[in-house]
Amino acid sequence: MFDVFGFYKFIKISYLKKNQKILQDQLLNKNIRGTIIISNEGLNGTISGKNKDIKLIKDYLHKLFKFEKFDSINNSKSSFQPFHKPKVKIKKEVVPMNLSLKKRIKKKDSHLNPQKWNSLIKDKKTVLIDARKPFEYKVGTFKGSINPDVDNFRDFPKYLKKLKKNQPIAMFCTGGIRCEKASVFLENKGYNNVYQLKGGILNYLKKTDPKKSLWKGECFVFDNRISLKHGLKIGSYSMCSGCRKPISPKDKKSKKYEEGVSCPNCHDNLTNNQKSRFRMRQKQINLAKKTGKSHIFQKEY
Repeated sequence: MFDVFGFYKFIKISYLKKNQKILQDQLLNKNIRGTIIISNEGLNGTISGKNKDIKLIKDYLHKLFKFEKFDSINNSKSSFQPFHKPKVKIKKEVVPMNLSLKKRIKKKDSHLNPQKWNSLIKDKKTVLIDARKPFEYKVGTFKGSINPDVDNFRDFPKYLKKLKKNQPIAMFCTGGIRCEKASVFLENKGYNNVYQLKGGILNYLKKTDPKKSLWKGECFVFDNRISLKHGLKIGSYSMCSGCRKPISPKDKKSKKYEEGVSCPNCHDNLTNNQKSRFRMRQKQINLAKKTGKSHIFQKEY
C-alpha cells in the first residue's frame, strides 16, 4: 500500500530555486512521487510513497520551512503508486488567483467540520459554491451546489464579486486550498458570512457516513486513481486519452467511446488523423503491457 498525502501551508518562502532543488533531491532519495508547488506565499502538494518515507518527508518540510502545522492535510491509501514521477514546481501563487496573501487577514475561523457543514448547506438561505472546474463538478458535487463554470481559476474573483454580501456563502473544493484564497478575497471585500469545508471534499468523504452524506457522485482527483468515493475508495471513472477528461462507465457504453482514442466528449471534435495517431499509440501501449513495461506515451493524470 502507498500513503497519499495532500497538504498546503501559507507561509513566506524565500530562495525558491534553492529550495526547489533541495526538495527535488529529497523526493528522489525517498522514492516519493507526486507534485509539490512552492511560491513566495507558501507550498501546496500531493505526494505518494511508503508510509515511513512519507513521514520523513513531512518532518523534512516542517524543518526546511520552519513551521509547526500544515494549514490542511489529507491522508489516503492506494494499492498502487498513483503518480509517475516527482515534481517540484515554482509558481507565483500556490493557486493562481491574482491574489497575494502576504497581508492575509482572517477575521474568524470559517472552517466547518462535516457535521456543521451539513447543517449549513441544508439552509435554503445558504449559497453553496463548488469552486472547482466544470468537468470536476460533473463527476460529483453536493446537492444544490452552484458551479461558476470557470476553467481558469484566475477568473473566479469576477464571479465572486457578483455574490450578495448579506447571504451565507459556503464554498468547497477538493482539498480546501482554493476556498482558502477565495474566502480571504471575499472577506477583504466586506463579506462576513463566508464558510468553507474543512479539509475539502476529501476530508468530508473520509469522515462522513454515506447514509448521512449530502454528497452525490464521486470526487475527481488529479492522479491515476481518477476518482474517489466515500471512505476514499477508488471510484468508477477512468480517463479519456483523447481529451484527458474523466469518463464514467456509462460513457464507455457509448458508440463514441474507443479505448485510448475517444469518448462522447471529444469524438466529434477529433480529426481522422488524430484518431489514427491515438489508435497507433494505444496499440503500442497494449503491446507494452503484455511485456510488463510502461509505455512512453502513458501520462500522469
